[in-house]
Amino acid sequence: MTISLPMCTIDFMDNSLSPEEQAIAERITELKQQLGAKLMILGHHYQRDSIVMHADFIGDSFMLSQQAADSDAEYIVFCGVHFMAESADILTDDHQHVILPNLRAGCSMADMATLPDVESAWSEILAETGLSDPINRISPGELPDDGKSYLIPVTYMNSSADLKDFVGRHGGIVCTSSNATGILNWAFERAGPDGAVLFFPDQHLGRNTGLSMGIDESKMPTWVPKIGSDKALKGAKIILWHGFCSVHKRFTVEQVDNFRNQYPDGLVIVHPECPKETVAVSDANGSTQFIKNFVEALPAGSHVAIGTEINMVARLADAHPDKHIECLDDKICPCSTMYMIHPAYLMDVLEKLVMDEIPNQIVVPKDVQEGSLLALERMLSIKK
Repeated sequence: MTISLPMCTIDFMDNSLSPEEQAIAERITELKQQLGAKLMILGHHYQRDSIVMHADFIGDSFMLSQQAADSDAEYIVFCGVHFMAESADILTDDHQHVILPNLRAGCSMADMATLPDVESAWSEILAETGLSDPINRISPGELPDDGKSYLIPVTYMNSSADLKDFVGRHGGIVCTSSNATGILNWAFERAGPDGAVLFFPDQHLGRNTGLSMGIDESKMPTWVPKIGSDKALKGAKIILWHGFCSVHKRFTVEQVDNFRNQYPDGLVIVHPECPKETVAVSDANGSTQFIKNFVEALPAGSHVAIGTEINMVARLADAHPDKHIECLDDKICPCSTMYMIHPAYLMDVLEKLVMDEIPNQIVVPKDVQEGSLLALERMLSIKK
């Protein structure tokens, strides 16, 4: 399957490497052998094949952080983006070192919610709604039966450590794309019948989850940083931050219609970071792991279009040649920030580790870890 992309052409079914790429791959393998059990390499689903081939574990961001926490490896090389490495550092022990091969590998969605903007919005929303701030309430049953209604912050895993810390200190919680429904139920219980949730940074995951729970869209206003809400906040159930994934927002209803015109019996599955209109006309939506499991369970001969990052779609197509698997958008490029993790960067950090240097270490300050860990531990205590 060759996919022509704007500004880039990638043959995902051609696993051959150039002589330079082969030399880098062989050197990475040698360095891994030298480091042995001291090293663990984690690869996100959205990484290119030439990175994934060296990963000890492949998965979504939180699953990989859990793998790091469960490991005794001294060096955790996280082939993902910055917020993922931060979460791994929060969950691992002090003797473990989390390393990001390229420090420029960030996440545009995570960057759409900054701590100053969230703190400013928090104060304005509390003032406009009259809701109470559950700050410094720690235990799972932290909200007393005091007749108050609260604003509960919920941050998507795709956010910086300082925002997770803010959420933890204000009685809130972290969510992933696979557990957002359970997390929102937890938050609503603590908000009280007239309370609300501030959900950031991804508006689409929040909106799609709310709609699936039967919440009317009129009860889900959108907060734009430095501007304010698009509608009245009083009476809202979920206040959505105006953030989005630049990859997933590209998938459209028109693309779904085009696929179904070609394959009337075909199935469409998308990530819940896609716009609500696209999710509404799809056959299923879910996390990267959900998408992987969905495709694996399909019978041979199935036709399926997937609305998520192209490297993952291409890898699924390669793994299941008995099924017709394609990307819903045939003109999409790989996630630009994930693509910053090049094999040469991975080789470079391994070279330094062999020389007892620790390059590109991601260190979350202890005072930021405290609230972040609270928010993450609350999430871990909740079933989907």
